[in-house]
Amino acid sequence: MAAALAMAALATGCGIRTTSVPVDAGPAPSRVPCDVPGEEAAAQTTGIAVRVFLVCGSQLDAVDRRSPLQEEKADGDPVRTAAALLAQLQSEPSQSERQAGFSTAVKGPLTVTGGRQDDPADTLRLSRQPEDLTATALSQIVCTFAGSPAGVGEDTVVLGGPGDYAPRRYRCTAEVRQRPDSAVPTAAAPTPPPKPSLS
Repeated sequence: MAAALAMAALATGCGIRTTSVPVDAGPAPSRVPCDVPGEEAAAQTTGIAVRVFLVCGSQLDAVDRRSPLQEEKADGDPVRTAAALLAQLQSEPSQSERQAGFSTAVKGPLTVTGGRQDDPADTLRLSRQPEDLTATALSQIVCTFAGSPAGVGEDTVVLGGPGDYAPRRYRCTAEVRQRPDSAVPTAAAPTPPPKPSLS
């Protein structure tokens, strides 16, 4: 009996009361820096400067890279620009990027081409339907394309896939960058102008 009383006193003497109510202490503090040292980008002198969005700390953050695409070939050609950016998104992050906490959800094989004859201007078609990609991968592609000459302005890009579905306009918003696993806002793509009559 004395031993039982001693154990009870020891259990209550620590000052911590047990509770059946769950306590939400909030998310654990993030230790991910999400910042690539500037000297790495400065050390890359070949190719053109590009900016891609990678995943870091459950958000999207922009990373500056160098694409092997020659500037004269990329200038004014949104399809070439999009292809170069897509290749960057599919490549594994560098050691410095991984140490900073960056990763990519865009997995190959995935290619991009220009739109079809009846598509709106500046349409880009992926080799997979955009809605078949993971939400995070699509968010990376949309934000990367929209912030480049491959976009159509106002942080948007017109994307389609290999099927017969009409392309749609996708928008990169602050919410998409903060929560890339959420649905990317879409809108109907502009209707192409009617073809002139031959009569």
